Amino acid sequence: MPEKTEPEVGPFTIGDPLASPSNPVEVPDRDEEWTVTKGSTWVFYGEGNSHLTRPVIIADGFNHGKSDLKKLYEFLEGEEYGFLSALRERGMDVILLGFQDRTASILENAKAAEATVREAIARRVGDHRLVVGGFSMGGMVTRYALAKMESEHIDHQTGVYFSYDTPHRGASIPIGVQAFSYLLPRGLDLKPHPFTQQMNSAAARQMLWQHYDNKTGKTGVAPEREALLTALDEVGQWPQIPLKVAVANGRGDGVGLPEVKAGDVALRLEVRYPGTTFYTQAQGDDVTVAYLKRAFPATEKTITTSGFPELDGAPGGTLLTYGILAKSMEEAGGQADLRHAEVCFVPSVSAVDISDFEKQEDLYAKVDDLDPDKSSLDAFLCSPTTTAHTLPTEELCTWLMDHFER
Repeated sequence: MPEKTEPEVGPFTIGDPLASPSNPVEVPDRDEEWTVTKGSTWVFYGEGNSHLTRPVIIADGFNHGKSDLKKLYEFLEGEEYGFLSALRERGMDVILLGFQDRTASILENAKAAEATVREAIARRVGDHRLVVGGFSMGGMVTRYALAKMESEHIDHQTGVYFSYDTPHRGASIPIGVQAFSYLLPRGLDLKPHPFTQQMNSAAARQMLWQHYDNKTGKTGVAPEREALLTALDEVGQWPQIPLKVAVANGRGDGVGLPEVKAGDVALRLEVRYPGTTFYTQAQGDDVTVAYLKRAFPATEKTITTSGFPELDGAPGGTLLTYGILAKSMEEAGGQADLRHAEVCFVPSVSAVDISDFEKQEDLYAKVDDLDPDKSSLDAFLCSPTTTAHTLPTEELCTWLMDHFER
């Protein structure tokens, strides 16, 4: 049959797990709900509080479309550790901040963070200083928002800034996977596939250490990322007034995913995109990271990189990047030979802002042995085991809460 395009592939994205709770829990009635510039919030008072008294603002992370605050609550409460109930048991008021568009520019979504800080100050009873931060991209959004407020001499009344597995020095999605996103067919609405939109979004271009440009076929630092780094420079990079703390889902001893060997086959597809093969990132020049094949319209591409470290098995918070891709292809009628479901997304050195990671030795550095003064953070903690990106664990959450109360 003379098809002109690939049959439709159901919508999927590869973003923060915050929007994908595996253990949904009952969400209590919220005490307040605010609409702010470019976002919205749900407010849950701490135990014993009848008003907003000790605000803790938690910003959502990166994914496609609008934030789903119900799913965000379920993820932060119903996975390995009930972070939100633990905060409330300590008398802290939880303010979940969601964005109208999680793929919008970090600089744009910072407007929602600033508006939420202002609203919290206006509604707060008493003078307890705020705790402000976020998970993954949410940590970048709030970092910029607080720094910008300080540069404009606006009193944000924040005592602690925090980030949870935030890509302060960048994040990594395999270049072959980024390139593959552009082979997916448009939907019935003629819009690009959601995954294509996600990979080509402003937020992705800002967060990713290296971005694949489909127009040029080249990989490099996106102009949007360069603009973000310039914008951070203009506001002093970080807020200076609050205590700055962060945690990483990756380990601090230089160990990542030892089973993910550089140059391994990570995923091979058949039936749909037959023969398409993804390889784990290896060092060297002109390294093949993917062979892409589409039947309609006929397309074959070999995707290569040069000068990359071994990113996929590195110490860091992980994403089920290839697992999600394999599942989506199987649901679309294809076959998937999945070898490595998860790979590194936010390197540990990035999450604690202690080093860039274009060099192999920096990416795999033992963070625990490095001089902590190399980081702009006042304190940080890496996970003792490799855990999924943004997963709330008891050790990381308890460490954060103890710092919130200092």
